[in-house]
Amino acid sequence: MKNTAHLGILAVLVQETGCMMGPKYKRPAVNVPQQYRTPEPQQATQASSLGNEQWWQLYEDPVLTQLIHTAIAQNYDVRIAAARVLEAQAQVGITRANRFPSASVGADIYSQQNAKVTNVFPAYQVNTGELNLSVIWNLDFWGKYRRQTEAARAQLFATEWGQRAVISSLVTNVATAYFQLRALDSELEISRRTLASRRESLKPTQFLEE
Repeated sequence: MKNTAHLGILAVLVQETGCMMGPKYKRPAVNVPQQYRTPEPQQATQASSLGNEQWWQLYEDPVLTQLIHTAIAQNYDVRIAAARVLEAQAQVGITRANRFPSASVGADIYSQQNAKVTNVFPAYQVNTGELNLSVIWNLDFWGKYRRQTEAARAQLFATEWGQRAVISSLVTNVATAYFQLRALDSELEISRRTLASRRESLKPTQFLEE
């Protein structure tokens, strides 16, 4: 009985303590503006790869541009890379075609002539023909042809990047050689001007000696 009385007193104390803590929390209403003062963020434009840009155009040098175009058009490595890209594109088309039904149509014409047997049954000629149509569709239950197509596309992408790497390396070599030649031309011009200036400075001395 004492335990029951103690539990009753404890329950009353808990209820009184809960009442003393105050009402339940209520989230206050906050007026949020529909628009902010700062402008709405704009989506960044998609940056293109540097390998796709004709960066040499920034120099505005027609001689350099012509040299690069000539090198790309006549370089055998670039031609081989382009041929590999075409081959990879054809392989993608062939592999992808396996996922769809294939149909074949054929026609045969026969001509048969019988000899005259009697006057009642004269000779006659019979022309017959056949039209053959066949449709084959290999269902890709296990994704075999789909995986082959994905592999062919991956090979195509790798070949295209290989072609870009060849062109990029060629353009870099041409531009480097061109700028080195321009630097040597500038040094040669400076040497010529220096020599001419020294010759002019020696003329008064030669005149006095004479």
